[in-house]
Amino acid sequence: NQRLSSLLEAISSPADLRALPKTKLPAVAEEIRDILIETVSRRGGHLASSLGAVELAIALHYCYKTPEDKLLWDVGHQAYAHKILTGRRERFDSLRAYKGISGFPRISESEYDNLSVGHSSTSISAGLGMALARDLRGESHGVVAVIGDGSLSSGLAFEGLNNFGSSSTNMTVVLNDNEMSISKNVGALSRYLTRLLTDKRYNRIKSDVWELLGNLHNVGERIRTLVHSVDDAVKHFVIPGKLFEDMGLRYFGPIDGHNINDMLEIFQFVRNAAKGPVLVHVITKKGKGYRFAEKDATKYHGIGCFSRSTGDVIAKGNGVPSYSEVVGKTLTEIAAENEDLVAITAAMPDGTGLKHFRDAYPKRFFDVGIAESHAVTFAAGLALRGLRPVVAVYSTFLQRAYDQIIHDVALDKLNVVFCVDRAGLVGEDGPTHHGMFDLSFLRTVPNLTIMAPADEAELRDMLFTAIHAIDGPVCIRYPRGCGRGIQIDSPPATISQLSPRTIRKGTKLAIVSVGHALTTAECVCDLLKDQNINPTLIDARFVKPLDLDFYRVLTTNHDFVFTIEHNTITGGFGCGVLELAASEGVQTPIIPIGYPDRFVTHGKMTELSEITGMTPEKITARIMEFAVTAGRRKAKNGQ
Repeated sequence: NQRLSSLLEAISSPADLRALPKTKLPAVAEEIRDILIETVSRRGGHLASSLGAVELAIALHYCYKTPEDKLLWDVGHQAYAHKILTGRRERFDSLRAYKGISGFPRISESEYDNLSVGHSSTSISAGLGMALARDLRGESHGVVAVIGDGSLSSGLAFEGLNNFGSSSTNMTVVLNDNEMSISKNVGALSRYLTRLLTDKRYNRIKSDVWELLGNLHNVGERIRTLVHSVDDAVKHFVIPGKLFEDMGLRYFGPIDGHNINDMLEIFQFVRNAAKGPVLVHVITKKGKGYRFAEKDATKYHGIGCFSRSTGDVIAKGNGVPSYSEVVGKTLTEIAAENEDLVAITAAMPDGTGLKHFRDAYPKRFFDVGIAESHAVTFAAGLALRGLRPVVAVYSTFLQRAYDQIIHDVALDKLNVVFCVDRAGLVGEDGPTHHGMFDLSFLRTVPNLTIMAPADEAELRDMLFTAIHAIDGPVCIRYPRGCGRGIQIDSPPATISQLSPRTIRKGTKLAIVSVGHALTTAECVCDLLKDQNINPTLIDARFVKPLDLDFYRVLTTNHDFVFTIEHNTITGGFGCGVLELAASEGVQTPIIPIGYPDRFVTHGKMTELSEITGMTPEKITARIMEFAVTAGRRKAKNGQ
């Protein structure tokens, strides 16, 4: 059971935290870590980042009057301590569970969550909007945006910083840095200068002298210029914040992010005395306080259930490789025969399975950081010079590069392959990570071929086909987790006919499944057979283009056609079949089945399938209800 201590039991809000003496805060940090490790070991979640930001969360809530002051957490991977301190300690055991608290900050969950997050690099832009809205309304509360060093590789973060630096608004960006090279500049002189810059006496004297110099005509202006130049030179060589200073931000740091007293000193000064755009640079260690996570922060970034005592992950499944593993190994296999093949990831070599390609062909592997838009246009550049780039990216993150897909790749029909991982629902990470929109937004793009494999063997063949046999951009979408356990004994091969395949032949009723929905569709067919209905079962394979001749015959030979897809019902595969039928004047009823037109919460896959109506039983009941209603309608009309 979750072990609760006397200190945390007395903290139901940041106001309670602020009532404690500073000497008690390190003990609070230790108790929070105990809860984090215990809960995540049983629930899974983003552990390493949250362990690294415990003292940071304490210091921010201690110095700022939240919720009046607005605190924003970028991505939210590091916000578990924030949740515990803001009235969710007693519910923290429900982390990422259905109807429990989210693994990310959500506006609907707490007044302390000022921005719903899950994707990176949004905190600065949103924070600046909040700060300027405050100014326009004549309010005076503080605004703090916390962002990790990895998130700074996204263009959105730099766009926000650029706008922020050119403003004069009072706002603070906290750079939570655990990897950047600028952190190497931590030293005695740098710490001394940081203390000097925050000393009230120094700042008062500097302000008075500066004002006095401004009143000395000619001489004063020349002295001002000289002082500015000297100050600029010192900062350039000593303080690792010259880049931020040049962007118009006042820089403080680097600060030890696990020394609460140091952070309290800085944040109290920044909140009460610093004016204009400010950046505070904090150095933290991912996994702090749990030796296994400190040793391997990547493993414990997003982790399933594990043994707290040994750190070992509790294995799930039956040894069947995941779709991501199949992609990584198949691409490595194909690359042995194709020297033009290169692979790209946006900071996800492990999650996408590309670590296999990286290890085998390091010079042909590119990790561009958290920069999906750049990854796509970068791939376009490679393709323009004759290479065959493959971009492996999660469905939810591909949304961030939609313009680049259209403008930089599809417009000129470039040979770029997109491996769209985590398609469909992904479980406990919830609505910011579900990949339930890709078929809808990709289907509208001209020149784009979209494929969806039903199993591992089909995935391998689709990769080979996309690289060797299709002219133009290709998207292959597949789910999170293990495949169907298909035995693979032969090398990947070209799919000769770009059309669906028939799994079962039946009469009157046809079911067309898309990708990994085939497993569900097979169960539906079995349940219908118990009702003396023998449906035809089709594996669509291709979402775009659709084989006109195939679907013309299918709709002609059946009374009803149902499509099943792990995508939102709005604009998905089923809509494509409907559009095709309408253009041909087909009268056969076509009924799309997919996720409802709403955001889906977090929870176990079984729970989410139930609430979205995507279980075999619920789909079967829907088909039966439609068939019975249609039969009654026909009888009433005398047909």
